[in-house]
Amino acid sequence: MRQLKANVYAVGAIDWDRKLFDELIPLPDGTSYNAYLIKGSEKTALLDTVDPTKTNVLIDNLVKSGAAKIDYIVSHHAEQDHCGSIPEILLLYPEALVVTNAKCRDMLMDLLHIEEGKFITIEDGQTLSLGDKTMQFVFIPWVHWPETMGTYLKEDKIFFPCDLFGSHLATSSLFVDDQATVYEAAKRYYAEIMMPFRGPIKKNLEKMKQLQIEMIAPSHGPVVDKPEFIINAYKDWVSDDVKNEVVLPYVSMHESTRKMVEHLVDSLIERGITVRQFNLTTVDIGKLAMALVDAATIIIGSPTVLTGAHPKAAYACILANSLRPKAKFASVIGSYGWGGKMVEQIAGLLANLKVEIIEPVIAKGSPKDSDFTALDNLADKIAAKHKELKIAK
Repeated sequence: MRQLKANVYAVGAIDWDRKLFDELIPLPDGTSYNAYLIKGSEKTALLDTVDPTKTNVLIDNLVKSGAAKIDYIVSHHAEQDHCGSIPEILLLYPEALVVTNAKCRDMLMDLLHIEEGKFITIEDGQTLSLGDKTMQFVFIPWVHWPETMGTYLKEDKIFFPCDLFGSHLATSSLFVDDQATVYEAAKRYYAEIMMPFRGPIKKNLEKMKQLQIEMIAPSHGPVVDKPEFIINAYKDWVSDDVKNEVVLPYVSMHESTRKMVEHLVDSLIERGITVRQFNLTTVDIGKLAMALVDAATIIIGSPTVLTGAHPKAAYACILANSLRPKAKFASVIGSYGWGGKMVEQIAGLLANLKVEIIEPVIAKGSPKDSDFTALDNLADKIAAKHKELKIAK
């Protein structure tokens, strides 16, 4: 049990060994499931619980805290890495009531079978007194589920924003002690989880301006005791501004597409464009997602397989389409043997992206001089498009 401020404690769990989240997202640095105990002069509140695999750690921390009674369990979000231990905590503290909004209440009833009579249902902006400490509930929907909310502890000026501003990072440090490491972990977390919700996050950042925040205590990763650091990072990520960068995920079966990728990468670099190239057979999807946060252009490299894109290239398109980065342009390069509809398929898989499609370059068989010339022309077009956006170096 570690103290954020007087009578405010971190009681969650560090998961050093977890390597995959949602059976999809790699966790190279593990994660944490943060829960916080607030001891007021009259009442005690537990903010969130932990993933069910770490319930014993939470219970041990609560016992060590000397919390003989918990009056309120605040549930910010119904995903089970935050709420999954609530049933066990209710068994340990049977007088406790679960405080949340109506949408989250209904989800918790469905997911965890908590009885309706165990809830206090609150509205946006409502407060709940613990005596000398006051919790104000701030609804931040679609960050990243529709029911997500945060808690602002008025007297201590701490904001508990649930997943917002979080990072999948297992660390023994309670507070951020290495901004570069946390920045990268937080950007990865944003890219993988938050990027599809740029619009709602923008609105919620504006909403948060009414709060005097001196500390941010997210649900994953270390506590941010210099909040401008992470707030400014988020402002940059959710803005419409892109960088003079091309992301180029590709796969090649018989070297034709690889030769095209290598030529185009060199051509783009010669034109002063930063390129982030990813071989889709070995890619860390978290790093690919991070690269998509800022890039102005996405280029998919793929051979034609049975008239369509290679499955790994199609997966990269599905990933980008789901994450909805703010890229402005997209194109396709690759090769084919006898025909197909690869370009049309890839364009369809990117339908959610608000991008201008720049004319693809598709070679028949191994690329010829004319194909390399077309790749140089594609690089020229991309450089010109970036210059129009006034992002070129």
